[in-house]
Amino acid sequence: MTLCALAVVSLAGGACHRQQAPGPGVWAVVDGTDIQRADVEKYYRTRVNPQGQPPSQEEALTLELSILDELINNQILLERATKLNLIATDGEVEDKFTASKSPYTEDEFQRKLKETGLSVDDIKRDLRRQLSVQKLLNREVTSKITVTDQDVSDFYNANRSQFNVAEPQYHVAQIVVTPSPSPQAHNRKNDDATNEIEARRKISMIESQLSSGVNFNQLATDYSEDPTSSSGGDLGFVPESALNTADPALRAVLLKMRPGEISQPIHVKDGYRILQLIAREPAGQRLLSDPQVQQSIRDTLRNRKEQLLRAAYVTVARDDAHIANYLAQQVIESAGKLPVAASIKPQ
Repeated sequence: MTLCALAVVSLAGGACHRQQAPGPGVWAVVDGTDIQRADVEKYYRTRVNPQGQPPSQEEALTLELSILDELINNQILLERATKLNLIATDGEVEDKFTASKSPYTEDEFQRKLKETGLSVDDIKRDLRRQLSVQKLLNREVTSKITVTDQDVSDFYNANRSQFNVAEPQYHVAQIVVTPSPSPQAHNRKNDDATNEIEARRKISMIESQLSSGVNFNQLATDYSEDPTSSSGGDLGFVPESALNTADPALRAVLLKMRPGEISQPIHVKDGYRILQLIAREPAGQRLLSDPQVQQSIRDTLRNRKEQLLRAAYVTVARDDAHIANYLAQQVIESAGKLPVAASIKPQ
C-alpha cells in the first residue's frame, strides 16, 4: 500500500531549473513527463497518521519534497526500464497484486483503500513501476555484484569478534493458533480461530498435515496467527537467556528438542504453539569453515555492494535526466511558507 520503495535513495542531484510550471497541478517534470501535485498528496496521506498530531507546515513540506523526489527517481528509472524492454507484464502485476492483497479480507482491503485514498489502479500502477524498476536494477546492478572467497576471508579476519557467540542460541520457527481473533495477525489463508473449539480443531488439523509431510514453513505462512506467518514462522536465533522469559511449557519442550525436530502442539495460556528447532548453536567462536558463517558474510558484503551501486546508478541516471522540480523552486521563493501545504491533510 505504500509508495514504491525502489526509489533507493533520495538525492539532491539533477537539474532543477528556475522556470514556470506548466500548470498549477504540476509539481515536477522529468524528461517531459509531468508529476502531479495530486500524486504527491495521495502518497502524503499514506505517510501521515490521521489519528496523530498534525504536522507543522515545515514538516509537511519536507515530507512532500521527499515524496516528490522519490517519484522523480522512480520516473527516471522507469524510463530506463522502458528503453531496455524491462516493463513488467500484466500477469506479473496481477500476481503481485494478488499476493499483496492476500493477507486481508475483502472488507479489510476496501477499508485500507478508503483510509489511504488509493485506488486499485493506483496500487497496480505502483506495482508495475516497482517490478519494472526491480528488473532494471537486477540487470544493471545486482547481476554485476561478485563476492569472492578472499572477500569473505578478509571480512572474517577483520571482524572475528562478531562471530564469538556468548551463549547457546536456538534457531526456532513457530506456528501460533489462538482462541481470540487478532486484527494485527494475518496469514495467507486469512484463517483465524475465534474460540477455543475452533483453535483446538485448527491446531489438530495443522498437526495432521505436518504428520503427512506438509512443509512447516508453508503451514506457518498459511495458518499461523501472528506476524511471523509472513516469514514462514521463523523467529531467527533466540539466545538461551531469552528462554527464561518464555512460557515455561515452551521452554521445557524446546530444551529437549533436537535440530530438525517438530514438536507436538503445546498448550499455553494464550492458545497453542507448534515449534520447529531448525538449529542449535553452542557458545564459542564460530569458524570461517562454518557454512552459516560464510553465508552470513556473503549476504552482508552483497548487501553493502548493492546499496553502493544502486546509489551510484541512480546518481548517474539523474545526471542524464532533465528535471524541473517546481515545488522545490516555490519553497525556496516563498522562504518555506508555501500556502498550499496547509491544505494537505490526512483523510
